[in-house]
Amino acid sequence: MKPIAFLFLFAATLHAGEKQLFNGKDLTGWEGNSKLWSVEDGAITGKTSDSGDAKISHNTFLVWKDGTVGDFELTFKYRIEKGNSGVQYRSKVLEPGPSGSVVSGYQADFEAGKTYSGILYEEKGRGILAKRGEKTEVGDDGKPKVTGQVGDSNEIQAAIKDEQWNDYKIVAKGNHVQHFINGKQTVDVTDNDAKNAPKEGILALQIHAGPSMVVQFKELVLKTAD
Repeated sequence: MKPIAFLFLFAATLHAGEKQLFNGKDLTGWEGNSKLWSVEDGAITGKTSDSGDAKISHNTFLVWKDGTVGDFELTFKYRIEKGNSGVQYRSKVLEPGPSGSVVSGYQADFEAGKTYSGILYEEKGRGILAKRGEKTEVGDDGKPKVTGQVGDSNEIQAAIKDEQWNDYKIVAKGNHVQHFINGKQTVDVTDNDAKNAPKEGILALQIHAGPSMVVQFKELVLKTAD
């Protein structure tokens, strides 16, 4: 099937309140360091290197410029070779660094390793708010308390395909957020830290400082109540 035909059929499956965030061809609607972000094989692709223009000195991001999110559901596919990445949501853009955009806020984390995929991390904020498999409540002191389990961390990790495409879903409603990878719930967080819990903000895709890495995203679909 030709890519154009595929994109047409994929778009045709969208329902009311759903929006496709990536056109499969270029980075229209997105903003980031063009030396790091491109489209390859029909996917948004972030690449870093240990040297040259693609060597980064800090975590940096490709920011979706067509709106903000509050209560929503986001589904997408990802694959990663080495390193760490994630999707920022309800986030805010800070002053850029030498490697490009800098963002703070909730992050649906994933990596090429075995520890962080599926967790809720707050970039440049309160840190890890739920480890994989945990149900937590964040108090008004900003510290998470484990109140239960949504699954076994090792079983969730075993269902994640190394260097292949995986399905990720983020659900955010009020102060309650959930992550899922390949159909398995990874975290369930109730954020009662009224002062610091983000209620609305931008979406962004991360590439992480450190060794060279490749991360790809496709089929990003945002569903809202509107």
